[in-house]
Amino acid sequence: MKKIVFLTPPDGEFGFQLAGVAQHTATERTADDMVRTFMADENIGLIVIDERLRQGVNEARLRELEKKWHGILLFLPAPERKGAAAEDYALALIRRAIGYHVRLKV
Repeated sequence: MKKIVFLTPPDGEFGFQLAGVAQHTATERTADDMVRTFMADENIGLIVIDERLRQGVNEARLRELEKKWHGILLFLPAPERKGAAAEDYALALIRRAIGYHVRLKV
């Protein structure tokens, strides 16, 4: 059975550990290296990254690695998301899923 790994900023250090899931803390500087390390581990099938670390992960290199990787990479929305920021996140997910930008009127 493949493992699930959560990567969060230091302020979320104990959140997922309380549920018995492997959780590691990172900063924007260390996030990219940690994600590549997790992808190299054949026992890991799902990597969940807190969205606040997204700036530290090189998107182009990440997409290349993801094509070769056997698992799933998921960005977890930041807990303090409000209003327009929540809509921007939803649009980014849609753009990633279908490959182009869509304008939504709600």
